[in-house]
Amino acid sequence: MPRNWAGTYEYAAPRIVEATSVDDVQRVLREPGRVRALGTRHSFTDLPDTAGTLVDVTGFAAEFELDEAAETVTVPAGIRYGVLAVWLDDRGWALRNMGSLPHINVGGATATGTHGSGDANPVLSGSVRALRYVGADAEVHEVRRGEPDFDALVVGLGAYGIVVSLTLDVVPAFRVRQDIYTGVTWEAALADYDALTSAGYSVSVFSRWEEPSVGYVWLKTRLDADDDPVPDTILDGVRATGSDSPLGVEDNITEIAGVPGPWMLRLPHFRLDAEPSFGDEIQSEYFVAREDARAALEAVRTLGDSIRPHLIWTELRTAARDELWLSPAYRRDVVIIHFTWHNHPDEVAAAVARVEAALEPFDARPHWGKLHGFDRAAIERVHPRLADARAVFERLDPEGRFSNAHLERLGVRAPR
Repeated sequence: MPRNWAGTYEYAAPRIVEATSVDDVQRVLREPGRVRALGTRHSFTDLPDTAGTLVDVTGFAAEFELDEAAETVTVPAGIRYGVLAVWLDDRGWALRNMGSLPHINVGGATATGTHGSGDANPVLSGSVRALRYVGADAEVHEVRRGEPDFDALVVGLGAYGIVVSLTLDVVPAFRVRQDIYTGVTWEAALADYDALTSAGYSVSVFSRWEEPSVGYVWLKTRLDADDDPVPDTILDGVRATGSDSPLGVEDNITEIAGVPGPWMLRLPHFRLDAEPSFGDEIQSEYFVAREDARAALEAVRTLGDSIRPHLIWTELRTAARDELWLSPAYRRDVVIIHFTWHNHPDEVAAAVARVEAALEPFDARPHWGKLHGFDRAAIERVHPRLADARAVFERLDPEGRFSNAHLERLGVRAPR
C-alpha cells in the first residue's frame, strides 16, 4: 500500500480510486461502504485513512476560474498550492499566504487548518470563500462564507464529504525578500516576543532549543519596491550576509540572502520543483494563544536536552484568529510550535507526550494532520465547538460514510 510523502505512515485502505472528475467521485459514493479523500499525502497519522475506499482527488485537471471583480479564484481541491500560485502570478494575482511546502494540495491543507506564518495572516483555511463537495447522497453541494454550516465545514477533516473544489480569496501580486538573522538570544526573544514576530510579513524561528541563541530567524519582507530597506538587526541578532540557512542544502529551498522575488517563490520555504523538507520524518505541531507565548515556550525550553536527540528542527510561527469552528486559530491569535522529528517512532512518541504535558496548561491545540497523543476528552477541552461541528457532520452524513477510526477516536464523529 502507498505511504505518506515522508514514508512514515502506510495506508491500510484496501482500495484506492484515482478520480479525475466529479463524476468519478459520485460513482464511488453510489457504491456502499466508507469513503475518504486522499490528497498529496502530507498527513502523518491515520486521519485520511479508511477501512473502505480512498478517493485520490489529485488527478483533476489544473483548471482555474479567476473572478477579478470578486477577487477570487476557484480551484480543484487536489491541486498543489505551487501549481496554482504560478498560474495566479502569471495573471497578476496572489494568495495572501502559503505554507512552507508548496507541494501540499488546497483541499487537504484547508481541511486540516494548515498555515503559513505572519501576525496578521490567518491559516490557509481563512482564505476559503466557498467550497463544493460530494456528500453521502452522491450529490454535489456548495456552501459559501456567511451561510449556515460554512464555519463547521471549512476545517472539516473530510468528515462530511469529498471536497472537489474551493473558491479562495486572492490579492494583487506582490514582491518579497527573505533574510536570515542569527544571534537572537532566548532572553531577548522572550522579553519581547511580539517585536520578533512582527518584524516582517512572515517570520519563522528555527530552533533546536539550545542556549543561549534561539537559532535562526527567517524573515520574509513584503516589498513596495525591490530596494526597500530591511533592518540590519532584530532584537540582539544580526542579519546574515551569506546563504546559510537552517534547512541546509540550497537546491531545495527558495532563494534567501535578501534577493527580491515574486511572492510564490519566497513565501514557501521550499521549491516546488524539488523534494521538500528532509524526508523520512515525523511531524507534530501545537497552537497556543499568543498571550501565552512566553510561558509556553519556556515550558518547552526545559525539555530541550531530552527531545534534541530526536529533533531535526522546531519552527515557531504565528497566525491570526478566525471563526472556523475546528481551526487551531479559532477565536485566538496563535503562536505555532512545530516539530520535525527524525523517524524514531518510539522515542518521538515519548517526546511528544512530554511536549503535550508541558503545553497542557495553555490549552494547546494540535495540528489535525500531524502526530499527537490527544484523545476525545483532550480535544473537547481545547476545541469549544467540537460538539457543534460533530452535530453538523452527523446531520450531513448520518450513516457515517466519511467517518473513520481516527475521527471517532477524537470525537469528531460519533462512534459506530
